[in-house]
Amino acid sequence: MAIMMKAGVSLSMSMEVLIESEKDKEIRRILQEINEDLYTGTPVSQAMGKFRAFPEIVVNLVQAGEANGRLDTAFERCAVLLEKEIALNAKIRSATGYPIFLLILTVFLMIIMNGLVLPQFAGIFKSFGADLPAITVAVMAVSDFITSWWWTLALGAGVLIGGYLLGYRKSEAFAIKMDEWKLKIPLVGLLMRQSYIARFCRIMSSLVEAGVSIVDSLEISRDVISNQFMRLQITKMIEDVKVGSSINQSMAKYPVFDSLLVSMIKVGEESGLLFESMEKMAELYENQTEESTKRLTTAMEPAMIMIIAAVVGTVVISIVIPMFEMYGVVADSPS
Repeated sequence: MAIMMKAGVSLSMSMEVLIESEKDKEIRRILQEINEDLYTGTPVSQAMGKFRAFPEIVVNLVQAGEANGRLDTAFERCAVLLEKEIALNAKIRSATGYPIFLLILTVFLMIIMNGLVLPQFAGIFKSFGADLPAITVAVMAVSDFITSWWWTLALGAGVLIGGYLLGYRKSEAFAIKMDEWKLKIPLVGLLMRQSYIARFCRIMSSLVEAGVSIVDSLEISRDVISNQFMRLQITKMIEDVKVGSSINQSMAKYPVFDSLLVSMIKVGEESGLLFESMEKMAELYENQTEESTKRLTTAMEPAMIMIIAAVVGTVVISIVIPMFEMYGVVADSPS
């Protein structure tokens, strides 16, 4: 839309081109309904607002573009914003994907070794009647518990996860406390906070530049953050701004915002270039998020490999030691 409208193509013609080139049936249906609304005189932002496919930030940017007569620039802002969001999320997923895979692999190996491998050796060891090493006894006890009570473990895990999800959805206080705790997790908490602030600054910058009011920009920027604790802090900040406080003064009251961000916003407010300050801080925090994801990956990969090695090594040692002892018993026994 941005490219076509900057080239002088009308809004209706641009929509027709999009509809003709779209392969996805659901998206095509949405575009057709928007186009039909345009022919009845409905503003494009209002037509887009009917569908959950368009985030609130996109609708508000388009609405601001309609108000100032720069719809082409509004669509361009939306495209840049969404591209940044996709790139940031992709970096976080790529950084956390491999450690999560190693964690799943560790659990899978524990189930296989304790549920299938050890029970095969248990009967052999018991048939010789020899005293087993303590490590073998301990590992076999764990294996027996897993094979006999696996349903209890599964049920317990299900209850814990279900209880957490239910509490998170039904209790605002519980959700806020859990999200506050998440931000304190070493490495992970820092990564989450940086990514949230980067997203907040990026959206805030786009909205302020488009001419959206400060309060509306703050509220929309707050609503895209999933962490309930940070949303509460921003909500309190917005209440301060509504009664006349500057953004930097209200931000300084809350620990989730660091002093550098507060200082840069103060400079932006005093110079009348708030959107530029926000944009610079968004780039800074995006770069910090990328660095934090690298550090997280660097720290987690060897840790997970060591855990896998410890699990597998313990099981192997618990099998090998009694096998050597049995070999010695067989070798010493008279033929």
